[in-house]
Amino acid sequence: MLRVLVVDDQDLFRGGFSMILNAQPDLTVVGEASDGAEAVRVALEVRPDVVLMDVRMPNVDGVEATAQICRHTTAKVLVLTMFDLDEYVYDALRAGASGFLLKDIRRDELVNAVRVVAAGESLLAPTVTRRLIADLVQRGQPVPRLTAKLAHLTDRELATLRLVAQGLSNAEIATELTVSEHTVKTHVSNLLTKLDLRDRVQAVVFAYESGLVIAGA
Repeated sequence: MLRVLVVDDQDLFRGGFSMILNAQPDLTVVGEASDGAEAVRVALEVRPDVVLMDVRMPNVDGVEATAQICRHTTAKVLVLTMFDLDEYVYDALRAGASGFLLKDIRRDELVNAVRVVAAGESLLAPTVTRRLIADLVQRGQPVPRLTAKLAHLTDRELATLRLVAQGLSNAEIATELTVSEHTVKTHVSNLLTKLDLRDRVQAVVFAYESGLVIAGA
């Protein structure tokens, strides 16, 4: 049973999401919160597998709450937003979120998203991926301490990381490297462990900040 914490300052959204998730046989809402501070407190108490996190909230916003929850728990955070170009989304992804959802998402998409993120995958729309990469590129030179970590990866893991950073799925990477999809999953799992990363979103950030992948190259 996957345990979910729903965070939103609007009762209608919070209640609606909880109702949809609780109707699933493998999902249960173990808590709700109306702002970031409450979200962190409840997350530390109930230890959810997944947190649906609104970003625009009074007091402590979703970005800071995401950073604290990712720092102190193993929960996966899915950011909730009204707009796919919300600047807060990028900050939340850098804080450790595993992806984002628009608030007008369909029921089946919401349920699937929770399951996907709980399984260790990430959810990023192409518009967000492009904006996130553009933001990383503007930072300039690679971070030396991150570049040094690349030495821990095998050639296959480096190749896999490059393709992950380009937004390819496991199936597409398998075709590109002429290996099985299971082998790709193993490479992704190994590189995340070696680099101490939570998921593919952080892997994309790492690939650009370490200089492994250069935009336009």
